[in-house]
Amino acid sequence: MIDVTTLRVAATVVCFALFIGIVIWAYSRRNARDFQEAARLPFEQD
Repeated sequence: MIDVTTLRVAATVVCFALFIGIVIWAYSRRNARDFQEAARLPFEQD
């Protein structure tokens, strides 16, 4: 039977892996151009 502590540890590990994945995605060079364009959107005039 699975212990509650084991579930908590598993949830923590999964969340940490998800966090690392998001950080890698956010800082990847492939997405840099899209993020730079999005950062300039508020300054563009209609």
